[in-house]
Amino acid sequence: MPEGRSEAAMPPREIGALSFEDALAELEAIVSRLEQGKGTLAEAIADYERGTALRKHCEARLSEAEARVQAIVEGASGPGLRDAE
Repeated sequence: MPEGRSEAAMPPREIGALSFEDALAELEAIVSRLEQGKGTLAEAIADYERGTALRKHCEARLSEAEARVQAIVEGASGPGLRDAE
């Protein structure tokens, strides 16, 4: 396995354990590798597959965070700061 590819070798099932920041950093590294066009076709396909899974994970984490913020904004007393706009 080429140097610097150990992260891409992690099985996709481990993605769920990554924080948003770690998943995003790994996704950025994959995008950089793909843009450089280095490596084999098989590595590029594996990177693309992992990148797709990482993107979905990041989107899910963002949706969760958005829901939590929305709950805070609305709070127990109903709509809050957003109504003042």
